[in-house]
Amino acid sequence: MKNKYLVVVCFLLIAATLMAQQQPTARRVIRLRGLVDLTHALNASTPTYEESKEPAFRATTVATLEKEHYFAREICLPEHFGTHLDAPAHFAKGLWTVDQIPTERLMGQLVVIDEREKVKSNADYQFSAQDLSAWEKANGQVPAHAVVVLRTGWELRWNSAKDYRNADSKGVMHFPGYSIEAAKLLVEGRQVYGLGIDTLSIDYGPSPDFPVHQYSLAQGTYHLENVANLASVPANGALVVVAPMKLEGGSGSPVRIFAIVQ
Repeated sequence: MKNKYLVVVCFLLIAATLMAQQQPTARRVIRLRGLVDLTHALNASTPTYEESKEPAFRATTVATLEKEHYFAREICLPEHFGTHLDAPAHFAKGLWTVDQIPTERLMGQLVVIDEREKVKSNADYQFSAQDLSAWEKANGQVPAHAVVVLRTGWELRWNSAKDYRNADSKGVMHFPGYSIEAAKLLVEGRQVYGLGIDTLSIDYGPSPDFPVHQYSLAQGTYHLENVANLASVPANGALVVVAPMKLEGGSGSPVRIFAIVQ
């Protein structure tokens, strides 16, 4: 009986060893340092591209805990409001609306390009192809299918709609943006999925005809505008999740953007 017991134990040990050898190599565990929200909260004070006397954001209470025993509001706001996404259809007829953007394009590597120093002396600064080359020399080439966001420091003006729009006496706004040459290099040369910025527009403030919008959206690249909290993410190495409202036929949508910092 004892010999039979030893045989069974030996058999089980051999079987366990063979099974262990057949197991696939364990996947590498990715440890995350944090999750960063790159989104401004929406309210009646949110700066808008076009100035108006009435707030673009309106919230009406339709139920209260005291009366209906639950709290609910009805809200009204533009598609392009606060931290938001521009879908290709915004400037290119027949291209993707918000709900049609392929899901795989809404998550990828995040690249943050810090150009605050150049903006300090030039509110109308346009990020150039030469600026991109200099950044890549220091940080490595922008990977394909990344989402690139330009950090200009304009977020510091967010709590003042007047300072954020920065309009002159003629009503022309002054804030930084991308040059068409840099946009072409990123879209065609680096095949990025999205272009972002911490101002009201991808095009710089005085632009009369939105050349970067017209070009990049026509290529299927989406835009992220009024991005927040860029000080909390590295120049590269983070992942980004872009989550717009799934508005059928939408030209744009308020968006929640998360950076996953590894």
